[in-house]
Amino acid sequence: MTSALLDTDTDTDLVHAVRAGDTAAYATLYERHRGAGRQLAFTLASDPADADDLVAEAFTKVLATLRAGRGPQESFRAYLLTTLRHVCYNRARVDRRIEFTDDLSPYDPGVPFHDTALAGLERAYAVRAFRQLPPRWQDVLWHTEVEGLGPAETAPVLGLTPNAVAVLAHRAREGLRRLYLQQHIAGAAHPECRWAAERLGGLVRGRLAARERGRLDAHLAWCAECRNRLDAVAEADGHSA
Repeated sequence: MTSALLDTDTDTDLVHAVRAGDTAAYATLYERHRGAGRQLAFTLASDPADADDLVAEAFTKVLATLRAGRGPQESFRAYLLTTLRHVCYNRARVDRRIEFTDDLSPYDPGVPFHDTALAGLERAYAVRAFRQLPPRWQDVLWHTEVEGLGPAETAPVLGLTPNAVAVLAHRAREGLRRLYLQQHIAGAAHPECRWAAERLGGLVRGRLAARERGRLDAHLAWCAECRNRLDAVAEADGHSA
């Protein structure tokens, strides 16, 4: 392929060319998707200085997969980002730790505050909520919400059917929202208050089991402190709707 053709070819065409041994085609894929990879790496890396190394490792793994005749038939970026996420997780397991940066631009819930200090706090809340999600939920949110892929495009990357992707994405969004709301309340000292505080997000979102709802209602009937926490969570839910 000439460089002019490489620049206009689709990702699918380039992937087929790489499988046929065209290294220039992979260089084009690298240039197209390196920026998205670095954005994700900076979000996941325990040390932002490692971001470029993580991206390079992910690209190397994908290249080896394509040369072996495996890997994506389409949706190259989604496949790359999933590989990158696994690289980051494996590195974190070796280090026995994983942290996220305070850059929440991919996950900003769009809370309509104009105060920059408040906006920064809301972003920090969402970062903490996102990193508490199961990895599978993080994956589906990244592909569908950040990359803007549809269920049909995400399905082969996650090894699911499009319908299963849609269901998983719905659960992940709701889980993220509940955890995000929980960030708005301070920790409680009393064990029963801690139990109640952990379920206020679910109560506000209407996702609490009947048995837990009864116990929580009984607690709120006498605990003014937890009622105040509930008000804070409900207010946050209204602002972020």
